[in-house]
Amino acid sequence: MKIVLSTALALIAFAGNSVLCRLALGGERIDAASFTAIRLLSGIVVLLLIVSLSQRKGTQVSRGSWKAALFLFLYAITFSYAYMTLDTGTGALILFGAVQVSMMLFSFLSGDRFNPIEWLGLIMAFTGFVYLMLPGVSAPSLTGFILMSVAGIAWGAYTLLGRGAKNPLSVTNDNFLRTLPFTLVLLALTLNTQHLSFQGVLLAVLSGGVMSGIGYALWYMALSGLSAIRAAILQLLVPIIAALGGILFAGETLSGRLMLSSLMILGGIWAVILGKRRQSS
Repeated sequence: MKIVLSTALALIAFAGNSVLCRLALGGERIDAASFTAIRLLSGIVVLLLIVSLSQRKGTQVSRGSWKAALFLFLYAITFSYAYMTLDTGTGALILFGAVQVSMMLFSFLSGDRFNPIEWLGLIMAFTGFVYLMLPGVSAPSLTGFILMSVAGIAWGAYTLLGRGAKNPLSVTNDNFLRTLPFTLVLLALTLNTQHLSFQGVLLAVLSGGVMSGIGYALWYMALSGLSAIRAAILQLLVPIIAALGGILFAGETLSGRLMLSSLMILGGIWAVILGKRRQSS
């Protein structure tokens, strides 16, 4: 029951990041740079608190890296600017798809060879992206698509750099701390374009402190009882939950194009995951 509850809450938190970011930036309640900075700073505070409460005396502290911190910051900043033009569900779909596809391609370039089912799934996922971006009234912003794709690739790289960490929570905390210099530079460069409101700041704090900080902690708790395959499949629910959140809280609509492209992209990724499982069994 503990694993089920922590998994459900973590997935809701991941989707909640998209909803909160869209509410803040789509409604122009805050600028993208300030949202990013407050999100990262809030994440730092909450993760420091979680680590201090959970760290046992004598436990070795695991360090992150500046490379991982750079990818984390790149993900956060492009994520924010992308949601200035993308709907919640569309942004989550592009982000999640880019993360998974980039990690698959990295695996292939590292020498892992795909079987026919995995190739079919990868082609299906790419076709879904192409269909999503075909010219038309319901096509998302090209700028938003590119920015969110960069965010997905950055998050994929950040995830790969964190593989094999003995203490993932401690590593995450250190990586967040290392984003502080990048965050301060961002605030200095955008000083003349910043605009804040109470609602915007509150949404950014919730995104960083609750959805990111606590959400990551819950996900690590869930991973202790989930296989890698199950964890990957469960993450397919995140864009769906985000789309529902956009409808409920942001008044967005679910277009036929988004529904069909979601089936193609998520279905393709699901096929790759199952193909990998079949190959390893």
